[in-house]
Amino acid sequence: MRGAGQRPTPNRLRQGYGGPPKLYAKVDAQLPSGVTVIDDVRGFTALKDEWRELLTSSSSDNPFLTWEWLHAWWAHFGRPGTLRLIVVRSGESLVAIAPLRLVVPRFRVFQRLEFLGTGEAGSDYLDLIVRRGHEADALRSIADCLRAQKLTLRLSHLPPSSLAAQLARQLTDRGWTSSSSDDGVCPIVDLRGLTFDSFLSTLGASHRANVRRRLRAIERQFDLQFDEITGSDERREMLGVLAAFHASRYEERGGSTAFSTPAVRAFHEAATKDALERGWLRMYALRLDGRLAAVMYGFNSGSRFYFYQHGYDEQFSSLSVGLVLMALTIRAAIAEGALEFDMLWGTEPYKSLWTHEARRLQRVDLFPLRLSEVFHRHAAEARRGIAQLTRRVLSPGSPGAARVT
Repeated sequence: MRGAGQRPTPNRLRQGYGGPPKLYAKVDAQLPSGVTVIDDVRGFTALKDEWRELLTSSSSDNPFLTWEWLHAWWAHFGRPGTLRLIVVRSGESLVAIAPLRLVVPRFRVFQRLEFLGTGEAGSDYLDLIVRRGHEADALRSIADCLRAQKLTLRLSHLPPSSLAAQLARQLTDRGWTSSSSDDGVCPIVDLRGLTFDSFLSTLGASHRANVRRRLRAIERQFDLQFDEITGSDERREMLGVLAAFHASRYEERGGSTAFSTPAVRAFHEAATKDALERGWLRMYALRLDGRLAAVMYGFNSGSRFYFYQHGYDEQFSSLSVGLVLMALTIRAAIAEGALEFDMLWGTEPYKSLWTHEARRLQRVDLFPLRLSEVFHRHAAEARRGIAQLTRRVLSPGSPGAARVT
C-alpha cells in the first residue's frame, strides 16, 4: 500500500497547447538521430496510443508506467517547463520512451532529471520503456541524448534488473559516475497454483487461524457483501469514502498523506477513471448489513494484483475488518487468475503476516563528466570528516571517548 506526498501542487495542465510537439531547444542540435525530447503537454498527449502499444511490447509493463497514470500525474503534480520525454524512433516506429522531468532545486544548482511519477502519489517499478528486441540500440540513443544534456539523474523505485540500471552501465562506461542504493522493498505473495484454501495453508498457524476466525465471525454476525466497483459514479463515491476513512483514522497522528491535498485527490480521480475505462482498476467495497465498512483500491495487470490503498470505518476495527478486507481481496485475485499479489512499497508490520517474500527496489544516481569530479570531492571530504570525527571520539582522554578494551 502506498501513501502520497503533501506538497501543494497545481491541479491542472498549465503548459501551452499551441503548435506541434517541440524539442528541448538547448539540446536540439545535439540530439542523436531518431531521438526527440518532448517538453510540452501537447506532445505528451499526442503519444497516448503509441505509448500504450509500446508499453505492452516492453518488459516494463505495469500500471505506474501507463500513459494514463503518468499523464494524470503530470497534470496534477508537474511544473511548467520541466517535462522531458526522451522519445526514440526507428523509422516511423516508436521504440523507446524515457519518461523524465527536470527538477530545479531552490538555488538552481545541480539540476537533475527524475522519472515522472517520483514522489507524489507513490509510484513503484519506474523505468525506461523499450520495445523488446530494441534494447541495445535504444539505450545507446538515450545515453547519447543524456550525455548531450549533461544533467545529473536520480532514478528511484527501480525494479530488479531494470533497464535504467543497464543505462547506468552504459553511461559509466563513458566516464560518468554512478551510485546505486537500496530503495525499499515491495512484499509479494506468490499465488501460482494456489486456491484460497491452499494459500491460507501457507500462512503462519496463528495468523491462518485468526483469518478464518474473523471471517466466520463477521459472516455470522452480519450480511457480508464484497463487491467489485464497475461503474464510474460508484468509483467516484468509493474514492471519496476511502479518503474520508483515511482522514478519520489518521487524524490524531497528524493526518494521512494518502489523500492529503486537493491535487492528490484530483489525481486519483483522474487515474482511477482512466484505469476503470482501460479495465485494470480493481476497487472493492465491503459492506456489513448494507453499511459501507471498508474500501480496497488496487490494479490487476499482467497477471499481477497491485494492492495500492485501502481504508475502513474505525467503528468496525474491533472486528479486524482490515484483515478481512485483505483476505477477501486476495481471494478475489486468486479467482481472477492473478499469479502474484504485490503489496507495493513499504514494510508495514501487517504485511509480514501475509508474506515473507519481497522484491527489492533500487535507486541509481548518475553524474556526468563535469560533475563527477565534484561528486568525488564531496565524497572524499565526507569520508575525511567521518575519519576525523572517529579519531576525536576514540582519542584517549577525549570527552566522551569510547573505551577500547
